[in-house]
Amino acid sequence: MKDEAYSAEFTQAPDAEEYIDPEHLRKIKRHPCFNEAARHKLGRIHLPVAPRCNIKCGYCVRRYDCVHETLPGVTSRVLTSIEALDRVREAIARFPNIEVAAVAGPGDPLANEETFSTFRLLRESFPYLQFCMSTNGLLLPERLDSLSSLGVSTITVTMSAVDPAIGKHIYRWVRYRGKYLRGVEAAGLLLSRQIAGIKGAVDRGIVVKVNSVMIPSLNDEHLIEVAKKARELGAYMQNIMPLIPQGEFAHLSPPSPAHRKQVQDACADIIKQMRHCRQCRADAVGLINHDLSRTLALK
Repeated sequence: MKDEAYSAEFTQAPDAEEYIDPEHLRKIKRHPCFNEAARHKLGRIHLPVAPRCNIKCGYCVRRYDCVHETLPGVTSRVLTSIEALDRVREAIARFPNIEVAAVAGPGDPLANEETFSTFRLLRESFPYLQFCMSTNGLLLPERLDSLSSLGVSTITVTMSAVDPAIGKHIYRWVRYRGKYLRGVEAAGLLLSRQIAGIKGAVDRGIVVKVNSVMIPSLNDEHLIEVAKKARELGAYMQNIMPLIPQGEFAHLSPPSPAHRKQVQDACADIIKQMRHCRQCRADAVGLINHDLSRTLALK
């Protein structure tokens, strides 16, 4: 068990007029994504064990065997659960400041059984690590009991619209229980599952961050409604990420830093904002501002 003595150093004081549940604070104070005060000294490792995805977002391009890009969904190689365990063991031996083990792709973790087998193996070998996961939320309601029993303490749900009329332009299709859905029907189903999943996670004591991809002219003015829904459901934080023009959205322009800040500032009156995200690779290792994934090459 790691020494807890220095953990108080990373306790981030609540914002003015904001109350943070003590149990939530305990879970996030050593998590560099959820607590900015920890990001300069504490690291995380993303384990790329989840290649399959059950939705198609217009901005998403998942690339394997790629070491030259630093984008979400990019990894040098997809790992098995055993390989992921070995990678964590090697990473901690070389970079002992790693506190969080996460599965963030390159597909959706909940659509891959390898996510759960990986967490089981890690719980046996590294019981002090904090477990984290990112998901689109489609399967979250039915997977919550398993995640809770494995000790997953923080979850990120990517929710970029709370109006299916807007969501239908973001999601090309949703595959659920063997059926492909498109348009408003797909966006509406995904939204209902995200809402149920976030609420269920919060009810189980899991700390939730909502990621929202900011797409100018499509959802930029709508993100304040996403912030309101996230707060209503009990999420702790929102992370507004700029669009990376690629895939079907390659022709669009990302928001300017000033425009994004304006939206973040407006949403900050509703829910805490994450402002230090670097939109990390699915195999990122180390500090948020210093990715060591190339140093710890996937063999």
